Amino acid sequence: MASPASSSASSSSLMWFRKGLRIHDNPALQHAASRARGPLYPVFVIDPRYMEPDRAAFSPGSPRAGVNRIRFLLECLADLDAGLRRLGSRLLVLKGEPGEVLIRCLDEWNVDRLCFEHDTEPYYQALDKKVKNFASAAGIETFSPVSHTLFDPADVIARNGGKPPLSYQSFLKLAGKPSWEGSPLSTMLSSVPPVGDVGRCEVFEVPTLIELGYDETEQDDVAPFRGGETAALTRMKEALSNKAWVADFEKPKGDPSAFYKPATTVLSPYLKFGCLSSRYFYQCLQDIYKDVNKHTSPPVSLLGQLLWRDFFYTAAFGTPNFDKMKGNRICKQIPWSDDEQLLAAWREARTGYPWIDAIMVQLRKWGWMHHLARHCVACFLTRGDLFVHWEKGRDVFERLLIDSDWAVNNGNWLWLSCSSFFYQYNRIYSPITFGKKYDPNGSYIRHFLPVLKDMPKEYIYEPWKAPLSIQTKAKCIIGRDYPNPVVSHDSASKECRRKLAEAYAVNQRLNGMVSDEDLKSLRRKLEEDQEKEPRNTKQRRKRSG
Repeated sequence: MASPASSSASSSSLMWFRKGLRIHDNPALQHAASRARGPLYPVFVIDPRYMEPDRAAFSPGSPRAGVNRIRFLLECLADLDAGLRRLGSRLLVLKGEPGEVLIRCLDEWNVDRLCFEHDTEPYYQALDKKVKNFASAAGIETFSPVSHTLFDPADVIARNGGKPPLSYQSFLKLAGKPSWEGSPLSTMLSSVPPVGDVGRCEVFEVPTLIELGYDETEQDDVAPFRGGETAALTRMKEALSNKAWVADFEKPKGDPSAFYKPATTVLSPYLKFGCLSSRYFYQCLQDIYKDVNKHTSPPVSLLGQLLWRDFFYTAAFGTPNFDKMKGNRICKQIPWSDDEQLLAAWREARTGYPWIDAIMVQLRKWGWMHHLARHCVACFLTRGDLFVHWEKGRDVFERLLIDSDWAVNNGNWLWLSCSSFFYQYNRIYSPITFGKKYDPNGSYIRHFLPVLKDMPKEYIYEPWKAPLSIQTKAKCIIGRDYPNPVVSHDSASKECRRKLAEAYAVNQRLNGMVSDEDLKSLRRKLEEDQEKEPRNTKQRRKRSG
């Protein structure tokens, strides 16, 4: 390859898009466009492991992502391409292992400047190291700014003596104000240098789902959210147009059963793919707060939600094995069950609890549900009822959510399973009364579980209690048309509390240094205690009789 110095007249820049699929407030793109002495190549690489169909998976999609998220990403890419074309450029789509494709392009196009947004996920950290090493050896300048989050997680961790803060309040204290807050963000680009000759690199247009190998039938029941920067900015503008709503927003008070008009902004998928800059959103919120007499504050305010995102990003970046129980120093070691039948019943909306099953149907059909709905089903699977490993639930969310975000998803599962961050395992979401509080008529259940649409509201949350005559009239026989509950909530939740109390005691006694052998021993003890319990109950009944 010719060195950049010997061919500077024909040198070029490459803008590598991964997340950050936007033109507004994109420092990497801004740098690439303003410093280019020749062509600028805007590139997105389609990674087969993320995009190609996997017929063996439990839902339509690739090995890593459900079809809803792939569709959303393709919409993001099409919108980005349209935005670049308005500026005199276009998005170049390539296919293959991203590291190998990038290195081939850097070589083929005589690139002297590579720009991309910094990413803290372990996968991208490894990938970026490989590409940066090649660029450094070839004399190529790299520019990789932090712009996916409000703060640089590494800076926050450095201020805490090299360890991530593990409480929200300590994170806020350490983070302070964003370093960029005082300077205006660049939200416009007037033009982008044109694309040069692509040479021997095979370049594609943004594909459709069909072109990627998905069937038409896998496209029905589409989520009501469209991907892309245009949709993101429109949705944000609509949400922020009601200043009173923004000022009064208080996270715990949202209605998880509201689906036609969700009780939140639904900006999370756009932040996940970087179609919306979190920094721009932060700035717009601050402008509104200056305009109103009073407003809510973190952690419950809208700004507080953005800061929760940064909190989890920082915790994840500073914690090896953040996505696992084993080898994760901040995670309680708990002998969770590996019951595949219970996991499948939960995943496939067959638990027999309509509130839980309706949420899981919404997840599969829309790829999104309200955060409190997520809390309910995560609690039910893990510490509330089924005692199934949080990693199993995390995998389902990671696949099906359109806003699945490595740091936030893992952080929430650690929290909701009482494995880290939050330890009040006695506080359990009831699969019956929690939903009823928001939606006594069961409209949410009737929409996502039409088999129960004619069940009287007295039984909509507990249809197994309906007399057979009522079930017959509702055209839904429990045990035939809709399943009986997989567990009794009262006894299952009591059992979960007992197991967690014992697991916590072992973790405390061993100061968190719980070995595989310790876990096996605890699992055996819990199983033996569970077997003794029915016998003890029978004996007590005999004596009382």
